[in-house]
Amino acid sequence: MIDLALLRDAPEIVKRSQEARGESADSVDAALVADRERRAALTAFEELRAAQNAHGKTVAKAAKEDKPALVAEAKQLSDRVKQAQQAVTAAEQAADAALAKIENIVLDGVPAGGEDDFITLRTHGQPAAFDFEPRDHLALGELLGAIDMERGAKVSGARFTFLTGIGARLELAIMNMGLDRALAAGFIPVIPPTLVRSEVMRGTGFLGQHADEVYRLDDDDLYLVGTSEVPLAGFHMGEILDLTRGARRYAGWSTCYRREAGSHGKDTRGIIRLHQFNKLEMFVYTTPEDAEAEHLRLVEMQERMLQDLGLSYRVIDVAAGDLGSSAARKYDVEAWVPTQGAYRELTSTSNCTTFQARRLDIRHRPPVEGGGLGKTAHVATLNGTLATTRWIVALLETHQRADGSVWIPEALRPYLGGLEIAEPIA
Repeated sequence: MIDLALLRDAPEIVKRSQEARGESADSVDAALVADRERRAALTAFEELRAAQNAHGKTVAKAAKEDKPALVAEAKQLSDRVKQAQQAVTAAEQAADAALAKIENIVLDGVPAGGEDDFITLRTHGQPAAFDFEPRDHLALGELLGAIDMERGAKVSGARFTFLTGIGARLELAIMNMGLDRALAAGFIPVIPPTLVRSEVMRGTGFLGQHADEVYRLDDDDLYLVGTSEVPLAGFHMGEILDLTRGARRYAGWSTCYRREAGSHGKDTRGIIRLHQFNKLEMFVYTTPEDAEAEHLRLVEMQERMLQDLGLSYRVIDVAAGDLGSSAARKYDVEAWVPTQGAYRELTSTSNCTTFQARRLDIRHRPPVEGGGLGKTAHVATLNGTLATTRWIVALLETHQRADGSVWIPEALRPYLGGLEIAEPIA
């Protein structure tokens, strides 16, 4: 949720942010009204409670003959207090619903607009060129005995696959390469739960506009996560962190699940858009002042991975309307996929400022001038992909050879027992 002080004191900033996202500024006015009504209801309740407490003392001190009338008044006052309490509950629920429609405040410089309004910040490498007709990743995966979509569909349905042989080894190699780099950068490795409670899913912003992407177990009121960002955000829920020695950095390795609702007819061939995949996700808790520098650091780690895998890519500054509710700025790194003649997203990294931490009540005590620590303040949270199943797509297509074999980048070979060329199976 956004800072209520900002909403009350500078609603025009919030309106501009909503409009940049393509949302109506009317939601800001509605939230202000709901916030005022909530505060008014709470004030009325507290005044009645104070009157009730004062009246109780009067009854206790009253003469015997005066008490029946005073007790009757006390009952009436009690009924009014209960009604006021119910009004507070209703007003709080209405305010929560209104505030939930206000998304994180986009940072200065984020392009306005939707999915196609991003800004390309830089490109790296030249798109792969071939003197033969290149195969797509599925054709290569079948030749190599790496990808089996047919059996995936037989066992689980559309958008599921078996990664077999070199396919399974490639995924583990990419993930382990990413994990080693995360460790070297001071990240703590985590294998988190992939089922989370509703308050955690809601706190990270995935039960808003992305709710139809989430798998839910109705009988248990638990959700399957689409990224380990979710359990890692909930890891310190309700805590006060010590950030005086620097940021808290975690690298979560997990299986992820997405319903891919609304993607019918898109990327139906191969493993670009699956219901189940593995991902190594970086997650950082830091101070709001250090969040922007930390964001750039995550992007740099992602770029180094793709460079060492020999992939051509571009870095884009995602437009406000494509950020998702929690992100204030997001950078995507998109690799060139030769047979599609297009860049496709391999990594995404978001600065969520204090938006998630406010919902999940995660704070720190900033140092104050003269020494010591000040009042608690919300932390900033950031997340970014460092490896995932989809990378196999760009890797196979970029490094393929005419006979269907695939060259293995040198940086990946130590994770594959020194393998230099992945050969088609007999």
